Amino acid sequence: MPAPSSRLQLPPLSAYVHIPWCVRKCPYCDFNSHVSEQGLPEAEYIDALIADLELDLPSAQGRELTSIFFGGGTPSLFSAESLGRLLDAMASRLTFARDIEITLEANPGAFEQAKFAGYRAAGINRLSIGIQSFNAIHLKSLGRIHDDQEALAAVAMARKAGFDNLNLDLMHGLPGQSLEDALADINQAIELGPEHLSWYQLTLEPNTVFYNKPPILPVEDTLWAIQEAGQARLAEVGLAQYEVSAYAQPGRRARHNLNYWQYGDFLGIGAGAHGKLTYPDGRIERYWKTRQPKDYLDPGKDYCAGHKDIACDDLPFDFLMNALRLNEGVPTSHYLSRTGQSIEALTPQLDAALRKGLIEPWDHQLRPTERGRLFLNDLLEMFL
Repeated sequence: MPAPSSRLQLPPLSAYVHIPWCVRKCPYCDFNSHVSEQGLPEAEYIDALIADLELDLPSAQGRELTSIFFGGGTPSLFSAESLGRLLDAMASRLTFARDIEITLEANPGAFEQAKFAGYRAAGINRLSIGIQSFNAIHLKSLGRIHDDQEALAAVAMARKAGFDNLNLDLMHGLPGQSLEDALADINQAIELGPEHLSWYQLTLEPNTVFYNKPPILPVEDTLWAIQEAGQARLAEVGLAQYEVSAYAQPGRRARHNLNYWQYGDFLGIGAGAHGKLTYPDGRIERYWKTRQPKDYLDPGKDYCAGHKDIACDDLPFDFLMNALRLNEGVPTSHYLSRTGQSIEALTPQLDAALRKGLIEPWDHQLRPTERGRLFLNDLLEMFL
C-alpha cells in the first residue's frame, strides 16, 4: 500500500469527554464505567480534564471544534457548574464553531429538573437520554436504576428545561421481549417526539455479567421480525435511518457521530477516552488515555496511556469500517482527502464487492447496498 500523499487534508475536529462513574454497573455494559462508593471527586476530575486538554491542544492545529460529546459512565452525575467550568476552559483554549453541537449523556435515574436547566444554561444544547426500554419488566432485567415512569418524566423535564434536540437510546432483542413489546417501546418513543433515536440490538459483550451468565434472548426469527417492523415504523413517522442504529428527523443527524463515521478527527480527554488525529506529514494516529479513574487522577502518572500510528496497509479497513456504516456512505473523494491514499488502489476489492452486490457503483460515492448493510462484516473483510 502506498504512503499517504500530500493531498491528505486535516478533517473536522470534535472532542470527546469521558466521565467514568455510574450509580450502578449495568450487566450488559462493557464501557469504561465504575461505581463510586465514596462520592465523586468532581472538582478534582474537572481539574484533571483541563490539564489533560492542555496537553492535547497542539494537536488541534488551529482547527475549530465542531462538536463536544460528554459520554460515560453517567455524565449527568456531575453538576451543571462543573461541566460549565470545563466548557468555559475549553472555549478559552479552542475556537468553538458558531453552531457547535454539545451533547450530554443522561440517565433517567440520575437527574433532577434544576440540573437539566443548569446544563442548558451552561451551553449544552443536546441531550442523549439512556431510556433503553419503557417496559418496567425489561428495565429491571437490564439492571437499570430507573423505571418506565421515570423514563417518561426525564423527557418531559428535558423539554421543560429548554432542550429542543433530544436523542433517546432504545434497545431491542431484550430478555423475554416479543415483537409486540418492541413495537410498544418504539411507539412510546415516537409519541415523545425525539429529534433523534438510537435503536440497537442488545449484544452480549465480553467482560460483562450477561456474557458470563447469558440471559435467554429472543430467537433469531423474532429478532429479524423486530428489526423489519421497527425500521418500517420509524420510517413511517419520518425518523429516517442514516446509520446502522441511528434514526433522525430531517436536519437532526448527530453531528458528533457523523464526524466519527466520516473519518474526522477527535480529541479524547478523560479516563479511558480515545482520540484520532491527522497530521500534516500524513500520519494518522489513534491514542488512548489512562483507563482507571484513580490512575488518571494520580499526578505521578501520565494522562496518555498509549498511541499508535495507523499503518498504511490498515488505512482502507480503518476508513471503511466507519464510512460504510452510513446508509449514504461518503463521497469517494473523502478517501483521498482523509487518508492521503488513492481510491484506485482499492479497485480490485471494490469491483469484487460490486459484483457481489455489496456496494453501489463507486465512481462518486462509497455506499453500501441494502445487502451490504446486512452483511457489513463480510463487506469489510474484503479490505483486510
